[in-house]
Amino acid sequence: MTENLWVETIPTWATKQFILHVHYARRMPCVQYAFGLFRDGEIIGCVTYGQPASPSLCKGLAGDDWKTHVIELNRLVIAPEYNGKNYASFLVSHSLKQLPNGTYVVSYADRGGWGHVGYVYQATNWYYTGMTKARTDKYSDGHSRHYMKGETRRANRSEKYRYLYICADRRLKKKMLKDLRYEILGNYPKGNSVHYNTDAPVPIMET
Repeated sequence: MTENLWVETIPTWATKQFILHVHYARRMPCVQYAFGLFRDGEIIGCVTYGQPASPSLCKGLAGDDWKTHVIELNRLVIAPEYNGKNYASFLVSHSLKQLPNGTYVVSYADRGGWGHVGYVYQATNWYYTGMTKARTDKYSDGHSRHYMKGETRRANRSEKYRYLYICADRRLKKKMLKDLRYEILGNYPKGNSVHYNTDAPVPIMET
């Protein structure tokens, strides 16, 4: 890339223009760390990290000693006119370098619901740890992955490819890999990624 590109920390409010109007979920996640991708002084994308919704994941990933060191890459958005130019991998790789030393980062590619494979994670050297299982969750309007008392509606959660990245120096990373309870699989998944219209995103199945 010969353009003037850089990645820096941004406030959560600065991510809303991308997350609420471009990302297919149209929903703000829990944000602990937010980074913007800047091109010639203009912000053209963002990535956010936050606490995973599942406490069992935080504990199950590497045990009690590491459960507070697990975060999730929960939104990655590039302005539509800049898709397809490796901007997403540039943003992810440079944001990971700015996360705290000694952090497990998980993220998911929604294969069943949105036809995503996770090529950005593959390009930035994440570990592939298999697929989650499709299931249904109770829910209420505006409360993703949560439900209110007496609520009977359910939402499908499709199967997803699960990726892991370890932010650590060489010595600490060795220990974190040793403590990891998830199996690292040797081959990345492949397939065609499905693209969606950002003005009216439609999943390939109900999620």
